[in-house]
Amino acid sequence: MSSRPTPHLTHEVANQPPPRTDVDEYATNLVLAEAVERHDAAWAAEELSVVGHLVGSASFQHDADLANTNVPTLHPFDRWGNRVDHVEYHPAYHRIIADAVAHGAHTSAWAQPRPGANVARAATFMLFSQVEPGHACPVSMTHAAVPSLAVQPEVAAQWLPRVLARSYDPALATAGKPSALFGMAMTEKQGGSDVRANTTVAIPAGQGGPGAEYRLTGHKWFCSAPMSDAFLVLAQAKGAAGEGLSCFLLPRMLPDGTRNVFRIQRLKDKLGNKSNASSEIELDGTVGVLIGEPGRGVRTIIEMVARTRLDCVLGSTAGMRQGVAEAIWHARHRTTFGRVLAEQPAMTAVLADLALESEAATLTALRLARAHDEDADDAEQAFRRLATAVAKYWICKRGPHHAYEAMECLGGNGYTEDFPLARRYREQPVMAIWEGSGNVIALDVLRALAREPASAEAFAAELELARGGHPVLDAHLDLTGRRVRELAVDPASAAAQRGARGLVEAMALGLQASLLTRFAPSATSSAFVEARLGPDRNHEYGALPVGADLESILSRH
Repeated sequence: MSSRPTPHLTHEVANQPPPRTDVDEYATNLVLAEAVERHDAAWAAEELSVVGHLVGSASFQHDADLANTNVPTLHPFDRWGNRVDHVEYHPAYHRIIADAVAHGAHTSAWAQPRPGANVARAATFMLFSQVEPGHACPVSMTHAAVPSLAVQPEVAAQWLPRVLARSYDPALATAGKPSALFGMAMTEKQGGSDVRANTTVAIPAGQGGPGAEYRLTGHKWFCSAPMSDAFLVLAQAKGAAGEGLSCFLLPRMLPDGTRNVFRIQRLKDKLGNKSNASSEIELDGTVGVLIGEPGRGVRTIIEMVARTRLDCVLGSTAGMRQGVAEAIWHARHRTTFGRVLAEQPAMTAVLADLALESEAATLTALRLARAHDEDADDAEQAFRRLATAVAKYWICKRGPHHAYEAMECLGGNGYTEDFPLARRYREQPVMAIWEGSGNVIALDVLRALAREPASAEAFAAELELARGGHPVLDAHLDLTGRRVRELAVDPASAAAQRGARGLVEAMALGLQASLLTRFAPSATSSAFVEARLGPDRNHEYGALPVGADLESILSRH
């Protein structure tokens, strides 16, 4: 045969967006930067820009991919058969945590308290979580452990300097290690959120009491980040010093350099959160130190729970920002039917609605963070008690649907694991489940309304600051106020509990609408109020009020 093949070029790549890499994730997030300045943390802007460049870099994004595709592996024994209960992570995971700790995403607000300290820390935490959320679990738990450790001064003296340190070493803490990360193990298979049903038993090694050693025996159904240096756990204390559900500090390594008994039974095969190991553990005569009074375990950890709930809000909000950023980037760099995709009216409406949700969550998250600063007065503390639970319920529940809609904006690309939104879609539900699922949070809100009237007053006062800004919002505030008064009378009644979710949703939307009315441009606030509270509101993203200024909304994202 004399003819030769004449191949055509069949795989030319065209009309695909360029990689969204090497961007400053802080500078490009105008809503976050404005909130940081508004809430007294402008002093942190330079550092946040450094973090923004770091997490937006191609190398950091690659590490995020590696940490989630090379998942943790459990090694219960060494080669000789000794029990070691070691979880091996890809080096990329350690690099990410090291960066987060170095920039204070864990405990900077505790180490250097000042007005806006928690705002700066929240923004740092969100920037890291936006790109790789799994590592945020031990970072968050370390942050939240600080107030519980402070309950026991001699324990705090030993552990807090390590917790506040900016260095990271993946090796388990021995006497000479200068830093430490904390985990927690509260729930058990028979009780879940009902921690008072825990059956793990703690027997005093001596006389017992606060700061004394106990021996713990039992099972924990969920123990995240099992390679942390120490854990706060709940167990039923026994002995003459006092009995009942109590809080204990459980180190992985003992002072003599030997391993504490910490048998990792298996790693959980989770929907998302793949880079972070979660495990079931057995305790068998395990050494623990009592934190606080015997029988007062829930009170000892209550502030820790509040802090991790706030971090759930921050994490969900960071996920929304990732979804909006990726969706808009794709839509602005792809052409369909002769026009840039972002300029197609139907797509413009979807993107703008996703941006509205992200902006509302960001304003709420940073407002809550400011209320957790050291200078918070009684009214601020009362506000955060209720508002943190309300925001945790709503923003975390909005996360998965938001992630799905953003993923759809990328079409088939979004559904593949080569792009980050498939991972985000699997990640978002964990924030709604962790630290109190929907019903737990909604019922907690009911109890707070009934038992802590100051928190209800502070919450209402915050919302009233936007009174007169929009007639639809004013009507919503009136209606929500009546519902609060009605359901708070008897929070234990069946009627109140059946209506709890609807009430918390109304409170959350009122808070978000109030913040947007006060702090966002009118195009943004009006569109949000009418789309979420107005008579023509719809269920799906992209069904915004006629006349909404979509271009102005998107210009901030």
